[in-house]
Amino acid sequence: MIRTLDQMVEKVLSLKRKQRIAIAWAQDSNTVGAIYRAVKEGFAEAIMIGDPSAIKDVCRANKIDHALFTIFSADNEADAAKEAVRLAVSDQADIVMKGLVGTDKFLKAVMDKECGLMLPGATLAYVGAVEIPAYNKLLFLTDLAVIPFPDLQQKIIMAEYALEMARKFGIRKPRIALIGASEKVSHHFPNTADYAEMCKMVKDGIIKNCIMDGPLDLFLACDKKSVQIKGVYTPVDGAADILLFPSLESSNPFYKALMLFARGEIAGLIRGTTRPVIVMSRSESEKSKYYCIALSCLMAQA
Repeated sequence: MIRTLDQMVEKVLSLKRKQRIAIAWAQDSNTVGAIYRAVKEGFAEAIMIGDPSAIKDVCRANKIDHALFTIFSADNEADAAKEAVRLAVSDQADIVMKGLVGTDKFLKAVMDKECGLMLPGATLAYVGAVEIPAYNKLLFLTDLAVIPFPDLQQKIIMAEYALEMARKFGIRKPRIALIGASEKVSHHFPNTADYAEMCKMVKDGIIKNCIMDGPLDLFLACDKKSVQIKGVYTPVDGAADILLFPSLESSNPFYKALMLFARGEIAGLIRGTTRPVIVMSRSESEKSKYYCIALSCLMAQA
């Protein structure tokens, strides 16, 4: 079982395979530094799409040899996103990554119905693996970036994506906590009715090979002492592998708080596409971007 992001990198290195990564609007320091590290360590090849002069300037400022990268010119960020997607669609790239391009422009290219990367009939959702010093293993979070208020069907898809990723990390039967303000189903919180239905689906074998409970607050999901203190039985038992959130308004601030205040690092991906798609905030650290690249290479393996 992979318990840290560095162990995830070790797993990727052990696979001894390079993935071709097309980066849209690639001329920012954190992106250049992250992809340089992945290239030097031997598990990535970089296709940098953007302003060649700006990309080379960033490389020089960071004492990086730009000859390690393949550099393609693009007039603007929207064109860079389209080109990155085109390379993946035409099998010239294995992974698509967002650089300085705005998320809306980037996802517009990814979701283009005629020449994008969407799986037929799929729902996009974001799953992130977070490493937090205060927790004894990685914590998978969904959805952090795409669905504002997921309905029942979208929550089921989010759970399936997170479970699939957790299993790639060697977690055979992941524990998934459906996060709410308390552990009680209430008409004041409509999401709790969805949670009750999802837990029934696990019992009925519709959602397979996991332990699921909810609604649960964060203490019951992630702290065994709180489970004992509250005296609430939950099969998750304070040892969640996955947290599924009821809205983007709850999940996004939560993960950013972990990054900002709890010294967390994240590796995350968009799911529901034919190729791994890396979408990160432009303010994310170089280290987190590096981990996202490693995760994408792990998930790209058949």
